[in-house]
Amino acid sequence: MSIQNSRLTATQYEQNFSDIHPPFETKDAALVEANRCLFCYDAPCTKSCPTGIDVPKFIKQITTDNIKGSARTIFSSNIMGAGCSKVCPVEKLCEGSCVYNLMDEDPIPIAKLQRYSTETAMEQKWQLFTRKSATGKKVAVVGAGPAGLSCAHVLAREGVDVTIYEKESLGGGLMTYGIAAYKVTPQFCKEEVDYILSIGGINIKYNQELGKNITLDELKKGYDAVYLAFGVGLARQLDIPGEQLDGVVDAISFIYDIRSKGYDKVAVGDKVAVIGMGMTAIDAATQAKRLGAKEVTMLYRRTKEEMPCTQKELDIAMLDGCEIIWLAAPKEVIGEQGKVKALKSTVMKLGEPDASGRRSPVATNEEFTIEVDMVIKAAGQIPFEAMVTGNGLDNSNGKIKLKDKAATNVAGVFAGGDCVNGGKEVVDAVQAGKDGAQAILNYINAL
Repeated sequence: MSIQNSRLTATQYEQNFSDIHPPFETKDAALVEANRCLFCYDAPCTKSCPTGIDVPKFIKQITTDNIKGSARTIFSSNIMGAGCSKVCPVEKLCEGSCVYNLMDEDPIPIAKLQRYSTETAMEQKWQLFTRKSATGKKVAVVGAGPAGLSCAHVLAREGVDVTIYEKESLGGGLMTYGIAAYKVTPQFCKEEVDYILSIGGINIKYNQELGKNITLDELKKGYDAVYLAFGVGLARQLDIPGEQLDGVVDAISFIYDIRSKGYDKVAVGDKVAVIGMGMTAIDAATQAKRLGAKEVTMLYRRTKEEMPCTQKELDIAMLDGCEIIWLAAPKEVIGEQGKVKALKSTVMKLGEPDASGRRSPVATNEEFTIEVDMVIKAAGQIPFEAMVTGNGLDNSNGKIKLKDKAATNVAGVFAGGDCVNGGKEVVDAVQAGKDGAQAILNYINAL
């Protein structure tokens, strides 16, 4: 067993990382699906969207060939509607709420229709919003991810000048650096960021990290308000022996390297174990397989009923040939000459239900060992606690506490997205950005 780069040919990499959910091939194909929509009154699909996209309206606009209007309907609620059409877990949101599910029929492919309209708008470079005259107000945003970009766009539309401070060399946050390339490519992410910035009034300063290149006090002095949207990004440790061995990596870094370096530059083992069962774990496991790993085994300490990922995501991993071991908790990474050789795990069982009815896993006396040469940790992420506490922000275990929808305990400082909620979907971060922008507008207009 060995960890290697460049296991596959360029053609194989291209095939393995091609669009997993391709768009409609023709206009007629989109129209057929759009015309299936029942245009429900008080539509459940709209109610289940965190950003409140008027789904029946944008689909109706497609049926009348008003693609520009359809895109505007989407972007009015979600400026990252194009990206969300690729990465949203729609099976538990809009499509999962479609009334066709009650009829045992396939739901309307809302995400695919949303992609049809929004990508057309981006390709045609339609500027669907007009920026108001500059107000003279200035706002700093920390983080060019979904929450920061969403907040910045709403503010810019209202004539506020926005400067975004981003620690990476590209914008997009999780979309650019933390999601499998077969869902959304780095090139698309760049195009989406450029499209958002095209409204004007938004300047991104890259390679600027809070606490390193800039301080919160400096931003408070230089701007009328500050919006914190730096997300989460620290991998949760397993706290087991052998965790520091060569061949143990965290999923966030693994995916980041694939996105930033390229497929052929990232090392992968022959036999890979992935710890966790969330979306990030699925992305890490499937990409390890598509990079050329011969065996990928996913271990989760609970049962399938408690898994954080969706069935649709799990199906992707299983179709890629990933093995699943339920009720297994890692106990020790076994090494040889400083490198990973095997993973020892404890068999778990479900305990008695607590007050909420949830049954937590408890360890048994049974153990097992599997031979591996790479372990990918995907047991969740933790907040940047030092950054939060160091700036006097009220928090709960590093997650910023808000006084209302967006205001922190520090005057003029607002926050939203993963640094507040600990890590949710991209669409939730977009809505947080909208809430933050509205709170900031209320604040600076009262100055």
